Amino acid sequence: MAAGKSGKATEAAEAGKDDKLATYRRKRDAARTPEPVPERFPLPHGADDTFVIQEHHARRLHWDLRLERDGVLVSWAVPKGIPMDPKTNHLAVHTEDHPIEYAQFEGEIPKGEYGGGRMFIWDRGTYETEKWTDREVKVVLRGSRVSGRYVLFRTDGKNWMIHRMDPPADPDVEPLPDGLRAMLPQERRRLPRDQEAYGFEFAWGGRRALAYVSGGQSALTDGAGDDLRPPSGLGTGLGAALGARPALLDGELAQVEGDEVYMIFDLLHLDGSSLLAEPYEKRRRRLDELGLAGPRWQTAPWYAGEGAAVREAARRQGLPGILAKRLNSPYEPGERSAAWLFIPS
Repeated sequence: MAAGKSGKATEAAEAGKDDKLATYRRKRDAARTPEPVPERFPLPHGADDTFVIQEHHARRLHWDLRLERDGVLVSWAVPKGIPMDPKTNHLAVHTEDHPIEYAQFEGEIPKGEYGGGRMFIWDRGTYETEKWTDREVKVVLRGSRVSGRYVLFRTDGKNWMIHRMDPPADPDVEPLPDGLRAMLPQERRRLPRDQEAYGFEFAWGGRRALAYVSGGQSALTDGAGDDLRPPSGLGTGLGAALGARPALLDGELAQVEGDEVYMIFDLLHLDGSSLLAEPYEKRRRRLDELGLAGPRWQTAPWYAGEGAAVREAARRQGLPGILAKRLNSPYEPGERSAAWLFIPS
């Protein structure tokens, strides 16, 4: 009897060695997470050609790259997302294998559980394997957002790097500019006569700040292009709100109901394209479409042609004044331009 039990324990131990999902199961409770937790064995046999990239809003935003291989999804966590330019390599941390069913998973992993946070599919498609070893993986991805040849290579322990081997998918993509100086208004005592040609905003009386957002992180500079330390919760929070979309925002760090909030009033760069030459009205509408609203950041309101009403509202709220911005004006970095007017309340 004892020998029989010992034999079964040995068999179970040997089977565990071959269980590619043992670590995955150990980290998850099927009764508490909506993630798929399949029974042990047998593993499915696919064509080893499926990939998925999931945007994971966990404690820190990152993207999970998963490649189907021998019945599981071999997985890497990529903190800054998949690089689109061969000039930039991104860290990719090798994580536990995931079940094939995970390629369809989107949902909210409960707080307190492993990987707690929202997850959704950012891209998926098929891939071809050019090379696969314990230290180097070369693949050709064919997705709706990511296509091209990539190599993952191991650097130290679980740390790998991911490199794009092809030229940029879009040769016209422009990187975020460095050290851009803010456009400034001229001061006037009276509202412009042709108010219908202007958009009107509140002047919040805060610190000018430009936000460079990329790879789920954001960095601030002041109006002169010098670095600013972001308030607590703004750097990663604003980055997570934009996800994989690189952007350059203009706004003010202002006191709102006792908290310092980043009031965003302009969009200067988005998804690899400069918007500096676009008219103010178009930039503002593009900004509104982003829906940026959080505990430490808000899209500031604007009102076309309603200068008198906005000025009166500023007076009632005790704000220093309003800004009148010509609807057809481009963004002029570092210039004190007559296209923008500061009008005291």
